[in-house]
Formats: sequence, structure tokens, C-alpha cells
Amino acid sequence: MDKILYNLKMEINEKLFIKDPETSALGKKIIQESIVMIHELGFEQFTFRKLGSKIGSNESSIYRYFENKHKLLLYLASWYWSWLEHQMVFQTMAIHEPREKLLKAIDIITADTVQDSTYQHVDEILLNKIVISEHSKSYLTKEVDRENKDGYFQVYKRLASRIGDMISALNPDYPYPASLSSMIIDGALHQHYLKEHFKVITDCGAKVSPSKYFKDLINRVL
Repeated sequence: MDKILYNLKMEINEKLFIKDPETSALGKKIIQESIVMIHELGFEQFTFRKLGSKIGSNESSIYRYFENKHKLLLYLASWYWSWLEHQMVFQTMAIHEPREKLLKAIDIITADTVQDSTYQHVDEILLNKIVISEHSKSYLTKEVDRENKDGYFQVYKRLASRIGDMISALNPDYPYPASLSSMIIDGALHQHYLKEHFKVITDCGAKVSPSKYFKDLINRVL
């Protein structure tokens, strides 16, 4: 299994980058350090100038890979969703009982992220924190319809469709599989955010994980 995952390349829309950062040491360094800096500074305060200074390279060299920092954020989000999709597909492919399969998928989607040593230039734990706090900024824009048409959110939507299919497999009569699926994915991010910053408005915390909450919800609804 580890060998299979090692040989997999994350599926990223080629329109998100000018030069594929996976093809060079500098590109991988840009990805590695941008994850650290966005986590430390926040997306608003992050700039290519600051990133260039951090990696010891000209700002212009970063623009050879990404048109702007919005495209970089979309790239990072796509990488994360593609990585998560791989985890979910491989860990559920041998499960045939519909409820067990769906609950396992929810476990993977909603659980705290564990470091994956397969990809040395990506800190999945920090990337998960970025997705939790910054993901909505990738699509809450005036350009979202055009970017959606260009396929920027393809992996994110495919992941939601996979979970929606599992919901339908468990209960073909349930009328809202797509809505429930997207609510689980985005709701998990929201619950992780709330338990860190707005504890009073969530039951998730030290004793109740988002995974436990969403699996209980599924068992009650379906």
C-alpha cells in the first residue's frame, strides 16, 4: 500500500500553475515554505516577496511557477483534497458493507491529520490547518464561477461525490446525498475551527471529536 501511494502524483489542474512545482527542487521548496509561511502569517499577510526572502530566491522566480498567491492557495487546496481522496479510496476499497464503508470514509475526512512521510516537501498537518482556516478564501470570490468552469475545484467536488455515492449506497431512499456529503466535508473543517477558536458554540473538543460527531449524525440520519 505504501509503495502504491508513493508512486501516486497528486491531481492538480494545470491551469493553476505556470510551471509544475513538482518538477524541480525550487518548485518543491516553494510549496514547502509557502505552507509554513501561510500557516504562520495567515493568507492575507503572506506575499511572494516574503516567500522569496525565506527561500533565498528572487520574488520573480516564484512568479515563474504561480501567477499569484490566489492560484497558489488553490494549488495547495487541490493538493490536500487529492491527497485526502487517495487516503479515502485506498482505505475503503476493500470494505463492502455500506455503513462500515461510509463511516470509515467519514473517519478519514474528519479526523485529525497525521503526517504522511511519503511526500517530504509537504507537511500535511500544517496544510490541514491551512485548509481549515483558509479554504473558503479560495472560492468565496467574484471569480468562482469562471474558476469552477475551468475545473479548479474538480478534486474537491469529486471527493464530495464519492461520499454522496456512499450515502446513496447505504440508503437509496435518502433524498439529499449531495447536500449531506458537502455538509460533512465543510462541516468537519468548521468544527475543527470552532473547537480551536469558538469553543462555546461547539460540542467538539477534548472528549468529542468531529469524527465522533459526524458518525453519530450519520447513524441517526441514515
